[in-house]
Amino acid sequence: MPPRGERGWLPIAATLVVGGWGANQFTPLSVVYRLDEGWSTLRVVAMFTTYLLGLVPALLLGCRAADRFGARRVVRLALALTAAASCVLAGSGMSEAVVYVSRLLTGLATGVIVSAGAAWLGQSSKGSGTRYAVYATGAGFAFGPLAAGAMVEWLPRALVLAPLVHAVLALLALRATAGIPETVGCRAVRQDVAAERWSAVRHPRFVGVVLPASPAIFAAVTVSYVVLPPLVVDRVHGYAPLFSGLVAAVTLTVGLLVQPAAARIDRPGSARATLIAMATVVVGLLVGSMAVDRVSPVAVVAAAVVLGAGYGLTLESGLAEIGRLASPSALPTASALFQGVAHSGFLAPLVLAISARSASYQEMLVVLALVGLVFLTVAAVYSWKHGHPESNSGERLTSWDE
Repeated sequence: MPPRGERGWLPIAATLVVGGWGANQFTPLSVVYRLDEGWSTLRVVAMFTTYLLGLVPALLLGCRAADRFGARRVVRLALALTAAASCVLAGSGMSEAVVYVSRLLTGLATGVIVSAGAAWLGQSSKGSGTRYAVYATGAGFAFGPLAAGAMVEWLPRALVLAPLVHAVLALLALRATAGIPETVGCRAVRQDVAAERWSAVRHPRFVGVVLPASPAIFAAVTVSYVVLPPLVVDRVHGYAPLFSGLVAAVTLTVGLLVQPAAARIDRPGSARATLIAMATVVVGLLVGSMAVDRVSPVAVVAAAVVLGAGYGLTLESGLAEIGRLASPSALPTASALFQGVAHSGFLAPLVLAISARSASYQEMLVVLALVGLVFLTVAAVYSWKHGHPESNSGERLTSWDE
């Protein structure tokens, strides 16, 4: 058995898995709220958006809190918070107000775990932490809804049991991280210099290539597992929660697996990786429109594969662009802005649900694909006009907080 110091990063990686699990376990549970409780699509989608209200500020402030109080303390507090959020969800008694509170708390906890936890893992794993963080978080995002969907499908009182299982896992991760030494927070990767911190975000390539592609990252995944499964629910013959969890797992697993391919496609001085990624998302939206038109669960899974690929390719290509544009002192600002714009894609299901009163989902998905084509054109034009400067950071970004 390796000494504890050589495997001390494993409990930290487990916190990222738990954080991702808690964020996405709501996906199959929401199917039950729709079918058994009669909650409208708009109300359920609003609950997903409430999660975003907690997630974004926590992502942006997680490292600052870790710098001030220590990454270990901050991440362990977030583990306790995500466990509490799941307990609140388990005890909600189908109260909408309580579910909203749970989603907000889950967003706050996940944002801190993803940001400060990734930095903590990077400092505890001797150079491999950023890639471990990507895989651990992705595993949690994918496995959480699949496990929750299976529990809802086959176990009694699963609306209570599934969140409690996650709460127990969070408490186990909390116990496992008790003996890991404290770190200095995120300072090792966040050395701000006021004069340079805005240099990357002012670059035309950041404005014209990185930002137009960013909303597609999370628009792709939320359309895949929030919007599409409920539209074919009548065709899955009583397996709606499991199907919803499966679609989420497929989307996020594919997104994780294609990221190395994006790294191979990427070339300095060219935006081909970004353009291929955006085109993949557009194709996925069109496949999703076809799935809605045919009311086909098989086509929804096919759309999940394509949209998941678009998610992974867009994320990796955006991080590669930032890694070349930003100096170490500019990375935190560029990464924070990239995060904020990327997470605006979480609003896609809400926009579609509101618009459903005046147009069909099939039509709206085609319109969304056309919007993606417009942004793709903007990115292509800017890429042609503004080639890359020499790399300032000396390395590629491989997570939000590197």
